[in-house]
Amino acid sequence: MPDKKIEAEKHRDERIEETGQVSLDKGGSKIHLITIIGEIEGHDVLGSNSKTTKYEHILPQLAAIEDSKEIEGVLILLNTMGGDVEAGLAIAEMIASLSKPTVSLVLGGSHSIGVPIAVSAAYSFIVPTGTMVIHPVRMNGMVIGVPQTFDYFRQIQNRITGFVCGHCNISQKRFEELMMETTVLTKDVGTILVGEEAVAEGIINSTGGIREAMKKLHEMIEKEKSN
Repeated sequence: MPDKKIEAEKHRDERIEETGQVSLDKGGSKIHLITIIGEIEGHDVLGSNSKTTKYEHILPQLAAIEDSKEIEGVLILLNTMGGDVEAGLAIAEMIASLSKPTVSLVLGGSHSIGVPIAVSAAYSFIVPTGTMVIHPVRMNGMVIGVPQTFDYFRQIQNRITGFVCGHCNISQKRFEELMMETTVLTKDVGTILVGEEAVAEGIINSTGGIREAMKKLHEMIEKEKSN
């Protein structure tokens, strides 16, 4: 029996190290923890020195969570600089479509495409020192200077804006104003929101830390059970 316990703990530690995920089941409910850390990696593999969240790890796990009879809720911890738009939106859409209670918690930051992921949960928190950077879509590499390119950029931007505004309490007009602000970031266009500012703008539901996030998730699970 002790050997089995040690083996289980070893497997748990390896899983956290490899995917940033673990199942918590000591609080009366089985909660699955997912971390979105560093840069969200899409179709291109980033360098070995970059800390990344691989969407091919997250998407299958979210499907497994939805199909699981044991897991009752999901907690998403975010400290991300953003990353691949398509990968980030895919993760956000998967989280938003889960039938189980979900809570997100922004820690260091949830920038760029991290914003849709943060608001995709049923309820969201941000720590008082947490930050969210809102800015227009960027693209690296060669860009063809034709109207079709800018139409494509606009289409991507509308997808992001539509998702965010559909999953939180900020209007599209206000979100676009924050996105196009020119007086906040010295070398960029956009806005940085800190803690309570993100709540005041209607993007995040509440300020709080892990205690508040876990409490809220347990409350949502109990409400789901009673229904």
